[in-house]
Amino acid sequence: MTVRTQVTEAKRIVVKVGSSSLTTAAGGIDPERVRVLVDVLAKLRVDGAELVLVSSGAIAAGLAPLGLKRRPKALPAQQAAASVGQGLLVHRYTEELARHGVIAGQVLLTVDDVTRRSHYRNAYQTFAKLLELGVLPIVNENDTVATSEIRFGDNDRLAALVAHLVHADLLVLLSDVDGLYDADPGKPGSTLLAEVTSVDDLGAVRIGKTGAAGLGSGGMQTKVDAARIATGAGIPVVLTSADNAGAALAGEPVGTLFHTTGKRRPTRLLWLAHATEPKGTLVLDAGAVRAVVERRASLLAAGITAVEGTFHAGEPVDIAAPDGTPVARGLVNFDAEELPQLLGRTSSDLKRELGAGYEREIVHRDDLVLL
Repeated sequence: MTVRTQVTEAKRIVVKVGSSSLTTAAGGIDPERVRVLVDVLAKLRVDGAELVLVSSGAIAAGLAPLGLKRRPKALPAQQAAASVGQGLLVHRYTEELARHGVIAGQVLLTVDDVTRRSHYRNAYQTFAKLLELGVLPIVNENDTVATSEIRFGDNDRLAALVAHLVHADLLVLLSDVDGLYDADPGKPGSTLLAEVTSVDDLGAVRIGKTGAAGLGSGGMQTKVDAARIATGAGIPVVLTSADNAGAALAGEPVGTLFHTTGKRRPTRLLWLAHATEPKGTLVLDAGAVRAVVERRASLLAAGITAVEGTFHAGEPVDIAAPDGTPVARGLVNFDAEELPQLLGRTSSDLKRELGAGYEREIVHRDDLVLL
């Protein structure tokens, strides 16, 4: 039997498990499924691997205590269920991990935690210290206070970005389908793709709106998107079912292995590109586009021709060519209402007329990523 060396040689691994792999038919958390998963993870720990678990299931865990029979559609109800369920979910993991002498640590993230310059270093340092102390971090989005983020890729994209943040050697996505198929796996003639070596391999794959089996709230599309992000940043990915977790993490050729397609990028910029929703758009003239794209220069007021949307300093905005096509994304240094008076003017003019505080870049190159 062929063994996947990308798996067996990995020292730091991020494992993501979806709600559908943790819940009963009635929708609550299944203690036996959690126990089986923890047994697999504990064996990896004994073998010397460092692990981070990205786990969905907080909303599902909160349904029964609140007397809800199904996942609510309204955002406030989802947040209420997440508030009740997150503690229950982590408590379940904590109890199961304790059987193996492993300490669990809860890490709740929002996009701001790893896109704002002042936050992302702290996020990495927190993970690094937890792993140094032998703790197994259990990660979820902070669904109780998140808004648009609560449906953020059903945690698949979050897992890919966390894998990059913690400098993981491998990302394993566990779902209720045993891999990526070239069509609906429930239909005759569909074929499991054992390996994906490039984006071209995905050309013939037909993925429905919610994925081949309607997985969780994200579906197969979010898993493929997550695999693109991770492999493009130099991290191989294994996609398989939770039932195959043990075999997959032992390096057996189960599920789908996505080979790396790129190299590691600055962590915060990866999040900026893939984890943020732009709050507005800055439209540039052709010269400014060349400066930003070709010379990787900071964006100055002189090259901006129009401002769209409502945003505040520190928030992400798209940076667009004259025809409106986004070419980059960055964290803006001014509120939207401040910018119209600055457009087309040089930094020296702004300093002279408005003060030294207006001489700075609209978007600094360290806070800018090309799309």
